[in-house]
Amino acid sequence: MSHVKRPMQDVAQAFKPAVMPAPKPAGARIEPRFRSRSALGDLKAHEREWPAARARQRGGNLAGGFIGLAVLLIGFGCGARPEASHDAQLTNSTRGTASADPIQRVRAPAVAGLFYPGEAAALSKAIDGLLAAAPERSIPRLKGLICPHAGYEYSGQTAAIAYKLLAGRDVQTVVVMGPSHYALFQGACIPNADAYQTPLGLVPISEKAKGLASVPPFGLEPQCRVRRPEWWRQSPKSAPESGQDTPETWEHSVEVQVPFLQRVLRNFKLMPIVMGEVDPAQAAKVLAERMDDKAIVVASSDLSHYHTYQAAKGLDERCVKAVCDVDIDAMAKQEACGQGPVLVLLHLARQKGWKAQLLDYRNSGDVTGEKDRVVGYTAVAFYAPASENLAAAERKFLLELARKILVSVTAGGSVPEIAEQDVPPKLVQKKACFVTLTKDGALRGCIGHLTAVEPLHQAVADNARNAAVRDPRFPPVQSEELAKIRIEISVLTDPQPLAFSSPEDLLSKLHPNEDGVLLNIGPRTATFLPQVWAQLPDKVKFLEHLSKKAGGDASAWRGRDVTVSIYHVECFEEEHTRP
Repeated sequence: MSHVKRPMQDVAQAFKPAVMPAPKPAGARIEPRFRSRSALGDLKAHEREWPAARARQRGGNLAGGFIGLAVLLIGFGCGARPEASHDAQLTNSTRGTASADPIQRVRAPAVAGLFYPGEAAALSKAIDGLLAAAPERSIPRLKGLICPHAGYEYSGQTAAIAYKLLAGRDVQTVVVMGPSHYALFQGACIPNADAYQTPLGLVPISEKAKGLASVPPFGLEPQCRVRRPEWWRQSPKSAPESGQDTPETWEHSVEVQVPFLQRVLRNFKLMPIVMGEVDPAQAAKVLAERMDDKAIVVASSDLSHYHTYQAAKGLDERCVKAVCDVDIDAMAKQEACGQGPVLVLLHLARQKGWKAQLLDYRNSGDVTGEKDRVVGYTAVAFYAPASENLAAAERKFLLELARKILVSVTAGGSVPEIAEQDVPPKLVQKKACFVTLTKDGALRGCIGHLTAVEPLHQAVADNARNAAVRDPRFPPVQSEELAKIRIEISVLTDPQPLAFSSPEDLLSKLHPNEDGVLLNIGPRTATFLPQVWAQLPDKVKFLEHLSKKAGGDASAWRGRDVTVSIYHVECFEEEHTRP
């Protein structure tokens, strides 16, 4: 690779490169900003190989027990060798956060100003920009995520796609599992601290973490053999005395996840875990006993390292498939620096019946344009599936029916007659439904019924036609657009009145990403499907927009003449647009 890690204050300025390198502090080894390809042939996108690897290139040897450790830790996209930002070089103490209670034990940031901006304002701006650029998605009953852990300018966009799903959710505990890059040890490390600090402030460490640390394979921050990263002198963290380092001291794989969590969640507690050598099935069993419905599990991992762009894509495709198939045996054979945390998450998914959905894949070549040696990044969501009333064959029937309707009505024809004997029995039952059309990810039409007025197959047919040619917000769909149109069908439960005593009580009873909301303001009515929470995760803004849709002002939902009903949907869509 021909580039080195840029100062992280640049991230907040749309990732512009610095004009000059920051001053070099005494004892620090900072690479010049611009070097020839030959001079930087051994640099990864954002790290330098361990001395053992460079010693082998020189024909030398690295004495002692660190040889195995160095081999373990070499990984593009993992043990980064970043250039420090100017503020990180000024002092070796933490900055930009509220002062901690002197009684509290605080895990101070190790890579602020290196992997991500070291000042609160710049960090917030960088993360908010990444989140704003991430696509809108709605995944109900979210339970876990896989996120990358490289510097934000490399993998931040992939991470943001995952973390945007958490916005507006009632999450009380976040378990973040990251692999150890600098320490070789048995077990899983829980920090001996009460709070976790980033430039954005303190996050309380869950009281459950201490209990977890008493049950193998988990333990409370053991001292062990640690190879300090080359950038340790540039870290904002004060270095321990020689021999006092722990797996937590310099580890970045958990830390880089925390600022994203601070921007998308409120009042959550953290369970940070650095993984050494563990039995993933045992770790998952212990974790499962301590999780509830308001917990999220994050596995921190990059994918393949050091390969050419095309080779990496092939390796990563197999890895992502193993993850999305929840195939533990296949995943155990894949290349990923966070394989251990990912395997723990897959065991949890197996135990609890979760499913996986790919959110994003790219590699550093897509970000930098340099494709000779790349690292892969992915974002994957894990969720608890809803109870499915319709079988796969019944869903397929309805989607194909809706597609036939679109082809007919966009060609000037009518809704074709459907022989009842050809319809699966369950689809003859009366059900309410909506049909949503999207084109290149943007809404192109959406029409439906809130109450069951006709057989489900007929409701789908009628609403497919109406969404295509009668939605007053859009011009009629043209036949030449059909190749890019994707069809989504939402089958509704019967709306149920929601009792509430005040606007605040109403807010407390809404469940983002799960509840469809029917708002009645006097004689005026409007609804948002559960999918709309992806665009409006804040409950107040959700209701304000719904009030406007009903013809009132933004605050009308707070009035006295207001009733609310809640419904849920079984939602399914075409897997691919048509050729």
